[in-house]
Amino acid sequence: MAILFPMPKRYWLMKCEPAAYTIDDLARDGRTSWEGVRNFQARNFMRDDMQEGDEALFYASNADPSGVTGLARIARAGYPDPFAWKKGHKYYDEGSTAAKPVWYSVDLAYVATFPAVVSLETLKNTKGLEQMMVIRKGSRLSVQPVTKSEFDIVARLGSKRGR
Repeated sequence: MAILFPMPKRYWLMKCEPAAYTIDDLARDGRTSWEGVRNFQARNFMRDDMQEGDEALFYASNADPSGVTGLARIARAGYPDPFAWKKGHKYYDEGSTAAKPVWYSVDLAYVATFPAVVSLETLKNTKGLEQMMVIRKGSRLSVQPVTKSEFDIVARLGSKRGR
């Protein structure tokens, strides 16, 4: 008889442009599908690694300022992105089908909104965050792993920032 052990919790940074969706939208909705990711490395993280209960930093990209605006958690592990095979939808991909999906989504649940943005500049200048993928020049990946230590540092920074 095989003994199943739960996967260890993982931590993520998930980027979204404010024109598309914000932490306030997630707070209002409570939960949303994170669809439309069309990068294979990000897709692989969502399909293969993200599990229900994992925690995420919600990052506003191309914002003023860009940075982490709150916390979320993975409410549903990776599943085929249904918009990929919906003709006419902006995320449609003729190479993806229900039988052979190419793209994946996860569901994200709201946890908290920070009183103020933890800016990219703050991330770059905070001890312990030197290796974060988001601060590397040219890093554009919309779904990125972070370590527990990085997550904890950013969550602490976010909870202390006043408006």
